[in-house]
Amino acid sequence: MNSGKRALLAGIGAALPLGLLASPALAEVSSESAYIFNTLSFLICGFLVMFMAAGFAMLESGMVRSKNVATICVKNIALFSIAGLMFWLIGYDLMYGIDEGGYIGTFSLFWAADDAAALAATADFSGGYSASSDWFFQMVFVATAASIVSGTVAERVKLWPFLIFVAVLTAVIYPIQGSWEWGAGWLDAEFGFSDFAGSTLVHSTGGWAALMGALIIGARKGKYGPDGRVNPMPGSSMPLATLGVFILWLGWFGFNGGSQLALGSAADAIAISNIFVNTNVAAAGGVVAAMIASQIMYKKVDLTMALNGAIGGLVSITAEPLAPGIGAAILIGAVGGVLVVVAVPLLDKLKIDDVVGAIPAHLVCGIWGTLAVPITNSDASFGGQIVGIVAIGLFVSIASAIVWMILKVTVGVRASEEDEELGLDRSELGMEAYPEFGRGSQIG
Repeated sequence: MNSGKRALLAGIGAALPLGLLASPALAEVSSESAYIFNTLSFLICGFLVMFMAAGFAMLESGMVRSKNVATICVKNIALFSIAGLMFWLIGYDLMYGIDEGGYIGTFSLFWAADDAAALAATADFSGGYSASSDWFFQMVFVATAASIVSGTVAERVKLWPFLIFVAVLTAVIYPIQGSWEWGAGWLDAEFGFSDFAGSTLVHSTGGWAALMGALIIGARKGKYGPDGRVNPMPGSSMPLATLGVFILWLGWFGFNGGSQLALGSAADAIAISNIFVNTNVAAAGGVVAAMIASQIMYKKVDLTMALNGAIGGLVSITAEPLAPGIGAAILIGAVGGVLVVVAVPLLDKLKIDDVVGAIPAHLVCGIWGTLAVPITNSDASFGGQIVGIVAIGLFVSIASAIVWMILKVTVGVRASEEDEELGLDRSELGMEAYPEFGRGSQIG
């Protein structure tokens, strides 16, 4: 998802011989074919990224206790819906209606004006792809950022205040910082900041918002003892969490592959294929490295660390999944897996309660992946990457903290101790995810 839509998808017609392009009729056909393939790539990859919503729902459901599973499911389907509506109402034009080198776009509704040109009597395919397909692809990204927050603050945040935060995040906070790079804003124009598919713009953004929420809401009741002891709170289903990670892994091919933004030439097809390979091996490297690191640190292999190692590897390669060779991609993902294992106990020492480990996997690995871009991409610089990381981190953290604090002092964001002890499924929804095993089965 590079700046300026990669100069309007320069791959259009690039694979055709010059002799064919000399014919106006054939040139028009080639433009239409590229338009179709580019649009199809956006839609198929968008489907895959949308499926990541199911992955997050399953991962979080497995990592929380049984008494909070139904609430997690509601939050995940609601946040995806809210993200779609808010990105249409405000977010898309705020992100892509920005002037080159600017700081903020326009507050207006998205509408697919470019599509009308392609359907006119004198069809114009210069847009490169359907505008609606682009909106769909970008929308599922903003929903991913919101999902990261959900897992961190699970089991103690109230439903409606959380969804209000999601509305602000997806409508305003995410699009503004995203416009600075993907909308050809100031980070792209002035510093050459590079984030191919969103290690910082999506994952660290969600991580910073989650971190502010965890700090302001506080830890779950009983998570940390007065003597510094960390009390484990095992999740409801490790098989469900594992399924969630496999779904996320699958969806990530659309996440990174679709960010090539084109399938109109052989060069684009090869690039997407290489991206798929690098994405896969980075995740594999993250899993193996996390397993080895947890064996060394804890004298046993921790399944939750292995699962987050996969996500950490995926997040790490997301900033630059095209340029690295396979060996470099494995190493980038492996470093992400180790960072997850190191960061989880560090958060516990700081008494920052992250239920699913999203801050280590998405924020920490997002920073690492963005910093690693210049290692394999000579067009990026460490200075430009650092500026982007710091600028986006400060903006998202401050904006998120303001929203969380306003919610805290007005409607309140944290469930009462009684509701937290009872479980948010019963206190917020009046139901249970597993009623045959819950307290409700004792009634009557």
